[in-house]
Amino acid sequence: MQDPVRTVLEAGEIEIEGRMPWSSNGTFLVTVTLGDQWLRAIYKPRRGERPLWDFPSGLDRREVAAHELSEALGWGLVPHTVLRDGPLGQGSVQRFVEADFEQHYFTLFEAGRHHDRMQAMCAFDIVANNTDRKSGHCLVSVGDELFGIDHGLCFHEDFKLRTVIWEFAGEPVPDGLLEDLARLRSCGLPEPLAALLEEHEQAAVLDRIDLLLRLGHFPLDESGHRYPWPLV
Repeated sequence: MQDPVRTVLEAGEIEIEGRMPWSSNGTFLVTVTLGDQWLRAIYKPRRGERPLWDFPSGLDRREVAAHELSEALGWGLVPHTVLRDGPLGQGSVQRFVEADFEQHYFTLFEAGRHHDRMQAMCAFDIVANNTDRKSGHCLVSVGDELFGIDHGLCFHEDFKLRTVIWEFAGEPVPDGLLEDLARLRSCGLPEPLAALLEEHEQAAVLDRIDLLLRLGHFPLDESGHRYPWPLV
C-alpha cells in the first residue's frame, strides 16, 4: 500500500503560496490538495534552475534521487519527494518540514540528541556526493526528527563532497549503517533510484559505497577545503 503522503504529492493539485527567499533557484512554497487531504510542500520547477558550469542540469531529479537513496538504505533522512508536473512545469515536490528554523546543524550537534541520525546523514552525504550540505540544510521537525533538505547538488560522478558534518571524521561508521550499505551494494540500486541517474552516476554511487565499506570509518578532510559556503 502506497504511503498517503506520497499519494497526495503525486496526484494532488498544486497551488503556489509564494516564493521561498534566499534561494538561488526557483523554489516555491505550495499547498498540495487531494480530496479532503492537503499538505504543504516545496516545489522546485526545472525551468527555475540556474545553470551551473560544474553540474549538468536536472537538479530536480537529484532532489528526488536523494529521497530514493535514503529510502533504499532505510534511513528516512530525506522528506518524501516526487518528480511531477506542476504550475511551472516539471519539477521536484517535497513535503515541507515544520521545524524550528532557528536551529541548524551546529546548534543541533551541540544539543547532542541527534548524533546517531547525524552519523547516518554524514554517511548518506558521502554516498550521495553532496556538494552543498550547509548547516541550515539540517532540520529538526516539530516531532524532534532530524531531516536533510536541498539535495540538488548531489550524485556528480566526480567526488565533490562539501559538507559541514566533519565532527565524526576518523570515527568508525556504526555497524548498523555499514550493514545497510552492504545490503544495498549487494542488491544493487533499486529501479526508482537508478531511473533518475545516468549509468556513470549509478556506478559512482556504488564506488562511494565501496569506499565507506572498505574504510570502515568516516573519512578525514586533510585539505580543509571541503566546506560549503556560506556555512549556514
